[in-house]
Amino acid sequence: MKDYFSITDFEFRDKKVLTRVGFDIQADEKGTLKSDKRILSSLKTFQYLLDHEAKQIICMTHIGRPKNKEKELQSNAVAQRLSELLHIPVAKIDDWGERGLPSSKIVFLENLRFNSGEKEKDETKRKTFANQLASLADVYVNEAFSNSHRTHASMTDVCQYIPGCLGFGTEFEISTIQNTLKSPSHPFLSIIGGLKADKVNAIKNLLHKADEIMVGGSLALLFQRIKGYSIGSTKVDEEGLSISLETINNQKIILPLDYVIADSFSNDARTKIVDARDIPDGWMALDIGPKTIAFYEQKLSSAKTIIWNGPLGVFEMEKFSRATKDIGIAISEINAVKIVGGGDSAAAVEKFKLENKMTLVSTGGGASLMMFEGQELPAITALKHSYQKFKDIV
Repeated sequence: MKDYFSITDFEFRDKKVLTRVGFDIQADEKGTLKSDKRILSSLKTFQYLLDHEAKQIICMTHIGRPKNKEKELQSNAVAQRLSELLHIPVAKIDDWGERGLPSSKIVFLENLRFNSGEKEKDETKRKTFANQLASLADVYVNEAFSNSHRTHASMTDVCQYIPGCLGFGTEFEISTIQNTLKSPSHPFLSIIGGLKADKVNAIKNLLHKADEIMVGGSLALLFQRIKGYSIGSTKVDEEGLSISLETINNQKIILPLDYVIADSFSNDARTKIVDARDIPDGWMALDIGPKTIAFYEQKLSSAKTIIWNGPLGVFEMEKFSRATKDIGIAISEINAVKIVGGGDSAAAVEKFKLENKMTLVSTGGGASLMMFEGQELPAITALKHSYQKFKDIV
């Protein structure tokens, strides 16, 4: 039994609805968005609110890490794209705190992080901003899975003043990951790559659930360095050097057999393929090698559940994209539950046009990683408190 509200639990007719979205998408110099995937993922929720005759939909998001209300971090471009996709005018508002809101059906507020209260660590100040936001509406909807791991005013505090619920996109991401981790079909294999050592807590949690964890990217080189092997000039996350050998030597963890190494961090670099323990000084590993790709593909072929978080090489460079592309294609063709963590993993899947062949390509790298670690998202905890507070009056 759920202990938070879903969007279908509410009657929206004649209600003002404050909708937190995860449109953290910057525009280029021409005002064109780099991607509209996150906007597309929210359309079902917006259409539901429109179909159920919400009086007004007040949309809010953050974009980037503004320091001085930079023009390129304004929400104009995302508001415009939302309008185009919904085929309905969206009014962008800069100073709602002073002038109030217009009567438009959909209103888009300025970048939330232009107000220091959004990320304020002082709870009293943060709640003051949250209360101002809550005063605009009758109901709150969280359609920002990508930011649900943050304790920010618009994520965890607004729903303490008005009833809050999950939008369709956020609930789908949360339930898919939760259900997969709770009752995975076996064999359950995970692929963990990328650069940062912050994935180690996810690995530790997945060791209790997955049958095997295949490691790639710079993370694999970090593990090899800790084991005492030379990694040449390969850069690793130095903060991860404290990881215990006990974790790395777990029999479920599978490390690469070979690497593609280069003499510089460049698509024009000289390259060669070497065994995993034979990386010479002055060279850096930028992709896993063909033996490893074949080995990982063979293991994946029988999987019934796959969680993939982090690219296996520097996929942004064509010369070092083979492993990420080939493994991505292999996963896409397997009949299994296939969850791709957000961030660089999602970017790689999108680059190679594989997103429609996955069960879930998460919109949130940090949020999905927190769930892979076995932790509850702060935004979900907040919605549970909101449910307890408002369940008798909704």
